[in-house]
Amino acid sequence: MKTYTLKNGTASAEVIPERGGIVTHLQLGGHDLLYLNEDTLYDKEANVRGGIPILFPISGQLENKQYEWEGKTYTLNNHGFARNLPWEVVTQDEDQLTIRLTSTDETKDGFPFDFELEFTYHLKEGGFVIEQTYTNLSREPMPMYPGFHPYFRTEEKGVVVESDATIMLDYNDHDLKPFDGIVDLNGKKEAIALIDAEKPHVVFALPELGTKVRISYGEDFPYVVLWTEEGKGFVCVEPWMAKNGEFHRKDELVYVKNGDPLKTFCRIELAD
Repeated sequence: MKTYTLKNGTASAEVIPERGGIVTHLQLGGHDLLYLNEDTLYDKEANVRGGIPILFPISGQLENKQYEWEGKTYTLNNHGFARNLPWEVVTQDEDQLTIRLTSTDETKDGFPFDFELEFTYHLKEGGFVIEQTYTNLSREPMPMYPGFHPYFRTEEKGVVVESDATIMLDYNDHDLKPFDGIVDLNGKKEAIALIDAEKPHVVFALPELGTKVRISYGEDFPYVVLWTEEGKGFVCVEPWMAKNGEFHRKDELVYVKNGDPLKTFCRIELAD
């Protein structure tokens, strides 16, 4: 699989378009920020554990991996299909790469819409930016709730998070709980979501690296989800456009109209 390397000063990133457009490495300020299990990267039948997978057209999972739309039942795997499909390279410069994913008969089996996604990965101003354009090529509005799944290198499971959120949703017991600045993932199998933040960014500590990371994002991403696995050296901090299972509720779906692409961003940088 061909790896594309981006550089800007001391910052660098690596992307493999044909493996779901995944970012496999990101170095900022001399720190290698991302965890990566290379066995899963090169196993085409596996979901990659590590890097920054792209979540589209959904974030999270669906009951029985199915949902109904206009009287028909469709099947989508967890986090959708974009992370498992090859993306096309559109343009490349030293510090940026634009890739594209377009709907096919295969994608329409699980998501009955024609679409085109263009993502530009850009190292600029000391950070790493993912600029996104979601274009609906169908006549009817296209529902979606994408996201990202960055894996950050740390053994610490009690994550210190700076956010103006006051409430978190614990998917382990589906209870709402007060958020006091720490998300304790010790012993948790499922994720925890910050659900009432108003400011579009979070800052969290990576103790082993001696630094903090800031993730900022467009207002299209109202939720930040944190997840880990016991015994693994990572914590995922994930901007999502809707909560888990939104295709069942259909309360917060993001609709993209034909002729009116949705453009947004996600930025990763070191925090002071």
